[in-house]
This record gives sequence, C-alpha cells and structure tokens, in this order.
Amino acid sequence: MANFNFNKVMLGGRLTADPENRQTETGVSMTRFSIAVNRRFSKDSSQQQADFFNVTAWRATADFVSKFFKKGSSIFIVGTLQNRSWTDNDGNKRYSMDIVADEVSFVDSRSENSAAGQYTPDSYSEPSFSSGADAPKFEEIKGDDDLPF
Repeated sequence: MANFNFNKVMLGGRLTADPENRQTETGVSMTRFSIAVNRRFSKDSSQQQADFFNVTAWRATADFVSKFFKKGSSIFIVGTLQNRSWTDNDGNKRYSMDIVADEVSFVDSRSENSAAGQYTPDSYSEPSFSSGADAPKFEEIKGDDDLPF
C-alpha cells in the first residue's frame, strides 16, 4: 500500500477576539486568533451551536490578518492541523490541536464590513469583473437527449 499523507483544513467563521500579533526572537511575524464556526441546526435543538478553533498565521499571512481583521470579522481559512504538546507547571502533559493558516481570505464585502462597523482599509479595493460582452458564448441545448451524459 502506498504511503498517503494528507492534512488540509478549510474553515469559514468569525473571529472571537482581535488577533494577537507578535514577532519571534528572530523577527518573524506571528498572529494567533480564534474563530467560531456555527454548526448546522439539528432537529432536536433550536439553539445555534458553534465550534471554536485556534489558528496561527505566520509571516505575510500573519501581517495580513492583524492588519485587516478584528473581532467579529468573517474569515475563510485554508490550512493544516498541527498537534502540540507541553508539560505545564504542575508537571502534567498537555495537548492542543491548532490550525496553521496557509491562506486567509475576506468573506464579507466591503460594504458589509462598513455597515457592521468593521475596519475597512483604504488600500483594499473591490475586485473588477469583465462585462457580460466578454463572456464566452454557449450553445443552448433544448432537450435532455442531446446531453453527452
């Protein structure tokens, strides 16, 4: 059997607090933050439930998060799971599973961020899209008999 290793996480949620930006002793940027991700409603519960995830971002990703996101901001993260272990002051072995963010993206539009009182940087601009005239022309298929599948 082939050796198969895969570790990828995709999460979308809201920051539970402002990101904590720091630098290592060697000057590398690091930001830690936590996000809440709502679960789907279950049939027997009318209360919304959420899961909370600790996230760490490094270097340019860390700088991006600390500059453009704050408590309550919607965020989309692509990253990996990482286990950490340490011994606390009482000698007990402790474990933690964190997400290391590889990619971070905006979720809210610029106008939604402003309406919610969230920080909207001046350097951020909305993406531009081509007009419909530039779109490729597709042939309309009238019936299911002509479909190739």
